[in-house]
Amino acid sequence: MTTRNAKVVSLKGPQKATQELPAPLQIKIYDLMVKGRVLEERLIRMGKSGLGFFWIGGPGEEAFNVPLGLLIKKGEGLDYDYLHSHYRQSGTLLAMGVPIIDVLRQMHSTATDPYTGGRNFVNHYSIKKWNVVNTTTPIEVQYSVCIGTGVAQKRHGGEGITIVTGGDAGTAEGDFGTCLTWSSRKGNELPILIIVTNNQWGISTTYEEVHCEKPIAARGEAFGIRSEIINGNDPIVSYAAIEEAMSTVRKERKPFLLEARVSRLYGHSSASGANWVSGEVDCIPEFEKQLKQKGILQDEDFKKIKEKYEQESLDSLKQVLKEPKPDPESIFDHVFVDGKDAQIPWPRWLKR
Repeated sequence: MTTRNAKVVSLKGPQKATQELPAPLQIKIYDLMVKGRVLEERLIRMGKSGLGFFWIGGPGEEAFNVPLGLLIKKGEGLDYDYLHSHYRQSGTLLAMGVPIIDVLRQMHSTATDPYTGGRNFVNHYSIKKWNVVNTTTPIEVQYSVCIGTGVAQKRHGGEGITIVTGGDAGTAEGDFGTCLTWSSRKGNELPILIIVTNNQWGISTTYEEVHCEKPIAARGEAFGIRSEIINGNDPIVSYAAIEEAMSTVRKERKPFLLEARVSRLYGHSSASGANWVSGEVDCIPEFEKQLKQKGILQDEDFKKIKEKYEQESLDSLKQVLKEPKPDPESIFDHVFVDGKDAQIPWPRWLKR
């Protein structure tokens, strides 16, 4: 297991990056980080005002999630990257090109929700043209599911890889062990980038109450998987580490385990109140300090970027509130391929 110079053992302060990124790229990353935060805070307000049934998301993870989205080889088919994400991945999807309004549509369960047609709650993405595999609500099952695309890409060859993300709590589930086992079999290794975003919490349970290994990345050693721990609260560190890990998987066609230490700023979900948590590192003001010191952006720039996305999110919400809800008769749509769902007999309580 390697430990980058910018690794973290605690999250009490920022770490210095080992390399610099071009100023335009730093501005783009910051812009998307703010966009992601504004989106999540809008979703939280929607949930608390009755405009959505449930919220769960990733405010606090933007410094890692945005670079991941920018580095994914986006497209459809085995020559491109597959993303098996969990429900704290909004920053990644925004960086890939998802518009704010579509996320609000899913939060409000409208028929115009492009990912589930109003059938699932927020941050559950499914985008065939980008190889974004359906996000599942049960935690960590994606670590088992991703083996399928990993096998397909192993057979296919090329540089496309499978990327799977999940949280620290879910690594205590058997699916994570399944991923480590099946991705690392000697002579049958799979091109999978295994990511754990470690925010030190599992709903209301602390990391120490569940895990005995320190750190999670150490579990890769037993499987011969190259592993690394990074400060996921630093976007420059994250960008460099993700880029290197992806390059390794693309070339070697073997798994790589990347543990990113991140923050959880609004608790677990609506279930825990979705209220601000003090004492956590907030990656956005930390990055602002770096940008100011380098003379790349200043306070007025930060203000304009935030105002831009606040207005976009408000305008998007006004549009979403005008859009229709799903027709009850469409409940069985998209269950089976080729329209075979039409053959399912309707339950009496659904008949008009």
